[in-house]
Parts: sequence; C-alpha cells; structure tokens
Amino acid sequence: MATIEMPSAAPDSSRARHRRPAPDLPRISGPLHRPLLSMVVAMTALVACSIGGIVFDDRTLLGESVWVKPLKFGFAFALYGLTLAWLLALPHKGSRATWWLGTTFAVTGFADVGFIAVQAARGTYSHFNNLETDTVNAIGQKVFMSGVPGLFLANLVIVLILSWQKLVDRPTTRAIHAGLALAVLGMAQAYLMGFTGTQRVLDADGKSVELVAGHTVLDETTRTEAARDVAGLPVIGWSTSGGDLRIPHFLGLHGIQVLLLAVIVLAWLAPRYAWLRAERTRAALIGVLAVGYTGVFALTFFQAMRAQSLVHPDAITLACFGGILAGTGLLGLTVYRRATAGARRLG
Repeated sequence: MATIEMPSAAPDSSRARHRRPAPDLPRISGPLHRPLLSMVVAMTALVACSIGGIVFDDRTLLGESVWVKPLKFGFAFALYGLTLAWLLALPHKGSRATWWLGTTFAVTGFADVGFIAVQAARGTYSHFNNLETDTVNAIGQKVFMSGVPGLFLANLVIVLILSWQKLVDRPTTRAIHAGLALAVLGMAQAYLMGFTGTQRVLDADGKSVELVAGHTVLDETTRTEAARDVAGLPVIGWSTSGGDLRIPHFLGLHGIQVLLLAVIVLAWLAPRYAWLRAERTRAALIGVLAVGYTGVFALTFFQAMRAQSLVHPDAITLACFGGILAGTGLLGLTVYRRATAGARRLG
C-alpha cells in the first residue's frame, strides 16, 4: 500500500520571531586608552587596599573610617575611567585630541585620588583642609586646585567634541550624549561645596583642623559645628541632618553608566518583544530615561540647596518626585503605544 506523505508543518512564526538575534552592541575600533586603563588598575588596587584599611585600621574622621573616602573615590574613578576608555575607543572624529584629553584626565585623576589616599594614611582630611603648617597638606591642596579644574575641563572638551557626532547606533549615541552632559553638570555643581562655610574638626590624632568648605548645606535652625558633615548613611556617608551636595554630584557622574546599562538591557530584550526591535524605539526610550534621570538629578540638587536631607523629604520634594515619575511614565507609555502600533502594521 502506498504511503501518503503529509506536508511538513510550517515553522511557528512566533518561535521564529523569538529566535531573531539581538541587535549588535557597539564595538570598539581600536585598543582601549592605555593611560585611562592604567588609572583604572591603580584605582581598583586602591579599592582593595581601602577595604583592608576599613577592616584593620580603627582610625576615624567625622565618625567614619579614614579609608572610606579613598574607597569611594577609587571606585568612582575606576568606573568612570573604564567607561571613558571604552568611549574613546569608538570610531570618532578628533580622536587624537580626545586621546590627549583622556590622558590629562587619567594623570590628574591619579594625582588627585593619590593625594586622598595619602591623607587617609596620615589620618587627616584631604578636601578643604586649611592646615598650612602641614607641608604635605599644603602641597596637596595646590594639587587639588590645579587637578580638579583639569578633570572638569578635559571632560568638558571631550563632551564638546563628541556631542555632535553619531558614534554608533542611535540608542547608544543618545546614552553617551546625555550621560556625558550629566557628568559635566555633576562636576560643575561640586564647585558649590566651596560656599557652605568653614568649620573646625578633629583629625584621627585629635588635632584641630579648619575645613574651609563642606558637603552639607544647613538651615539656620541646624547650623551648628556638630551637625555639619558628620557621618550619615552607612558607607556612602550622605548627611541625614541637612542637604548634601554629594548626592547630585554622584548621580551626575554615574548617569552615563546607568544609561549605557539600559542600552544593553533593551538590546537583550529586543528579540523577545517585537515592539522593541526598532532602533528608533529603543533610542526614544533611552531619551525618556535620560529626561527622568535628569529630573531626579535636578531634584536632589534642589533638595540639597534647601538644606533638606535625602531621607527626610518634605511635601514639595515628594510632589516633585511624583511629578517626575508620572511624566517619565507618560512619555514611556507614549513610546510604547507608538511602537506597538508600528509593530502591528508590520505584521
């Protein structure tokens, strides 16, 4: 008896869609920036040493280990330096200029954070220390006076060179542009720390030291020596008694990592959700996230300048935060509806 061959079933279209490859992530065109990588290695080693110092060294400054500040700065510079090294390895115009600017950033970063580590080992303050009889401190403050503007200007010029270029795909380019702009804003607002007033404190050896500025903004009812710059939240140390300018500073500097991480997540999700497959849609979502993140950055700065602790928001702060969440959610929903409508039209 002849056998009847049944036609093979057509592959399930939904499964075929799920097997679509993820969008290609940006690839660098050359070696990573070696001076920045050297700085990253040094900062990573400092983080490891600082962790050991926190465990085995019981000296404190303002209620926290003398090694907390080197730990935080080492981690921040390692993360930002690695991001910048990757960024400068992308194909772009003006690469020779950005190489030298990256080198300037690496050298000044190494010098500035190196001084922070030296002062921690000596059991005294690095930032705002006005003890002129201490030769090491006097030299280090001059390093700060030249190094901090060097870091800011090098980063600013890199931003100006790259902000007009389409470096890679749309989502990543948008994340880079917005993230670098946030970094400039975060660095710029740190200069306001010089207007928070002077105070006298004790170093780890009990010696009186005058600090000519600080991180904490206090109102008239809490403006006391004891309340300023005391240890606050665990590890990060953000003030619980007043506004803290380190919060927007931190958010600004690390916005680019948040946005680039979002690019990676969206690229990973794109094969699974049809509405995310269009590059234009993912770029729009990165733009929405950048707007919302900038709103949070601005709100924490506004809160700090009003002498209000992050953990004690008032009704105005909560209302502003709610408005940021609602506005960001509405923009994201608009992008979603347009993308799903487009995906349905394409079948």
